[in-house]
Amino acid sequence: MATKRARKTAAKTARKESAATSPAGQTFRFNAPTAMSVLLAGDFTHWQQQAIPMHKGPDGVWTVTVNLPPGTYHYRFIVDGEWRDDPECTLRVPNPFGTENCVVKVP
Repeated sequence: MATKRARKTAAKTARKESAATSPAGQTFRFNAPTAMSVLLAGDFTHWQQQAIPMHKGPDGVWTVTVNLPPGTYHYRFIVDGEWRDDPECTLRVPNPFGTENCVVKVP
């Protein structure tokens, strides 16, 4: 029983947050190994008009670090032209288009 619990805890610990704050800024991650393009859009980019290109790593995870002042922000990803949710985000709010925006809080 203890071994099973330890494995679950280790798996949770190993899982990378999709949006993590560091001194360099807020880093966003999206796993899409076959994608040709991933953009970050949010209220901090005025949504699609100024979406931020993300960079693909050798592991197929796309990342970008953005300097954001403390606050609460809504965001989504645009993967090969399609709006996508952040599967790792646990806080979401409805948007006017009948879907949800992901929420990140920057301390």
